[in-house]
Amino acid sequence: MSGMNTEIVKVDAANIDETVIEKAADIIKNGGLVAFPTETVYGLGANALDADASKKIYEAKGRPSDNPLIAHIASLDTLDEIVEDVSDVAKKLIDKFWPGPMTLIFNKKPNVPDSTTGGLDTLAVRFPSNKIAMELIKSSGVPIAAPSANTSGKPSPTKGEHVIEDLDGKVDMILDGGEVGLGLESTIIDVTDKPTILRPGFITQEMLEEVIEEVELDKTLLAKPSEDFAPKAPGMKYRHYAPKTELVIVKGDAKGVAERIREEIENFDGEAAIITVDEHQSLYEEVDAKVVSWGSLENMNAIAHQIFDALRRVDDWGVDIIYCEAFEEKDLGLAVMNRLTKAAGYQVIDV
Repeated sequence: MSGMNTEIVKVDAANIDETVIEKAADIIKNGGLVAFPTETVYGLGANALDADASKKIYEAKGRPSDNPLIAHIASLDTLDEIVEDVSDVAKKLIDKFWPGPMTLIFNKKPNVPDSTTGGLDTLAVRFPSNKIAMELIKSSGVPIAAPSANTSGKPSPTKGEHVIEDLDGKVDMILDGGEVGLGLESTIIDVTDKPTILRPGFITQEMLEEVIEEVELDKTLLAKPSEDFAPKAPGMKYRHYAPKTELVIVKGDAKGVAERIREEIENFDGEAAIITVDEHQSLYEEVDAKVVSWGSLENMNAIAHQIFDALRRVDDWGVDIIYCEAFEEKDLGLAVMNRLTKAAGYQVIDV
């Protein structure tokens, strides 16, 4: 699969070159792979209705084939062509949050191949708001299956250079639209039964409950899923978003966490890095480690926006271990902790 000649084209969302989009759309129509920006992270796209094209996504990413893909649409008419029934609950959520960073899981129609759904009878669907993504989907005339455009398991790509680093030589084309707006994957809600969040994101449980009465949280959002568990949504089963370096999360009050991280580093034979927040940086002044801040607790949006970029940056330092403070598991903090817990392979120290 590697060794392809990947065409890399810079695209400006404010001034989209139609000929570039048409060329990318032709690749999709002909069963090829195109990486493109969305408002959440970069996606690696193929025709969601072409079984062989979907299989190519798994090959390019090195992704387990039972990990379902999300079909991206740019019109609600397409939704009716690929899913069985759209409930009243789903309609309310669609009216409020589409286009945008929300993925809904429906029962699929028979025309959607198993390779797109990871062998499941359900299909994850999203209507992105990013202009480049929307133009590509419209021009392709098919729903585009697109997981994040990275090597499977690595931090998700939020900049064109992340995609190039991971997928150059493995895909037909990369549309480099610069840095994405949000930087955290969509919220995934299963609407086939009682609405349940399978992956938290910028659209929080609190926001959803303003539109529909009750939304449950899946048990595996922060806990390690069991081996016999069939994932209904991308990223539920495998170690995900992970830097190459070992990552350990430390949870508790700020002072206790800082003391524990100091102890861990004193007893660790190697180079360490600490990821903290602006408010706690002073707690690490005398520690023999590289210290980086996510930003201020006052701005969780900014922290969520750059979490994957920061994990890639810290990886480049070549340290032997990364200690990271935990966040409160509410609102956007739940989405950040969901990603960090998986990135750490569930290594969490409770203080």
